[in-house]
Amino acid sequence: LTEGNYTAITQHCWDYFVYLMRNVMTSELCEWKVISRPYSELQRCLEDWAERLHYSYPNALAEQYIFQSHHRYFHNCTLEHPVYFDPPEDVLLAMIIAPICLIPFLVTLVIWRSKDGKAQA
Repeated sequence: LTEGNYTAITQHCWDYFVYLMRNVMTSELCEWKVISRPYSELQRCLEDWAERLHYSYPNALAEQYIFQSHHRYFHNCTLEHPVYFDPPEDVLLAMIIAPICLIPFLVTLVIWRSKDGKAQA
């Protein structure tokens, strides 16, 4: 019952989002100040109704509508800042292993220096 109600209501959330987006010109689709209201309204609607119906959020249906909004309206938007990806696996492995390998060396150095200090005293 809850899932059926939520499914019907999310469709209304989507329809309202599409209604709000009809006033946005194609050239403005990537301008956050223009699309933030409809986009935030969609998210708020999906989240509020999930909460009212004691349905988990985020959920698959809500995510489907968010992805649908990106696919339909925002797929041509590019980010002003570059997107950073994980480095290649071999580089990542080297970045992880190098500090780990340094630890025994540093421990040995500290022990050796502390023994050396006691010998002088």
